[in-house]
Amino acid sequence: MWKLRALLLTAPAIIIATIVMGIISMLTSVWDRTGFTQHRLARWWSRILLAVGFVRCRVSGIEKLDPNRGYVLVANHTSYYDTPAIISSIPLQFRFYAKHGLFSIPLLGGHLKRAGHLPVIRDDPRSSLKTMSEGARIVRDRRVSLLLFPEGGRTPVRMRPFKEGAAYIAIKAGVPIVPIGLVGTRRVLPMGSMMVRGGDIEIVVGDPIETEGLTIRDRAELNQRLQDQVVAMAHETMGPAVNEAAANA
Repeated sequence: MWKLRALLLTAPAIIIATIVMGIISMLTSVWDRTGFTQHRLARWWSRILLAVGFVRCRVSGIEKLDPNRGYVLVANHTSYYDTPAIISSIPLQFRFYAKHGLFSIPLLGGHLKRAGHLPVIRDDPRSSLKTMSEGARIVRDRRVSLLLFPEGGRTPVRMRPFKEGAAYIAIKAGVPIVPIGLVGTRRVLPMGSMMVRGGDIEIVVGDPIETEGLTIRDRAELNQRLQDQVVAMAHETMGPAVNEAAANA
């Protein structure tokens, strides 16, 4: 019975935490335009979401990251809990790409804009290229990292082929790209469900892949190397249709 009560209380707690932290984030943006304070608040928000959902994160490989460097972080995407899991566990200042529609949601959209996050514009190649170039500039000039889920959306069962945007950004910025494998988020909050089930999430940080000396022409090879590592670390599988699509990409 207590588990049922906990499940029923989780959603309201998440909504309240998001509203409160969203308002605080907007207020802090009055004096901090860098997004650093907003990111620290996002870490607190993420930890609250994990706590109220009875979710625990175990991280390995974090020592591979230099807090004084900027990276392009790349992870598999199976659940809405992927983002709070990474934000709460990776001790770097980073920004991320989010669906364009999220920027129009009250409070959340304001936080995303003021924190320096970037919209994903899939139906406009020119605008998409512009936002990728902007992401590369942010990583290179501000020395912050960038988080991407290159599958292009959550996957309910099997990993989809990675889009090459992350590889493009890392090469253009001249920074290492880091594969991250997430295990357990699909079970904690399955796609299509609003009920957080609690449990353990494992976050595996792979070896940073240097991009120095690479050109934009190398992005396909780098992208495939990246996906192979994420597949192995996340214990994911690629279905026949996905493999075929990846071969033709």
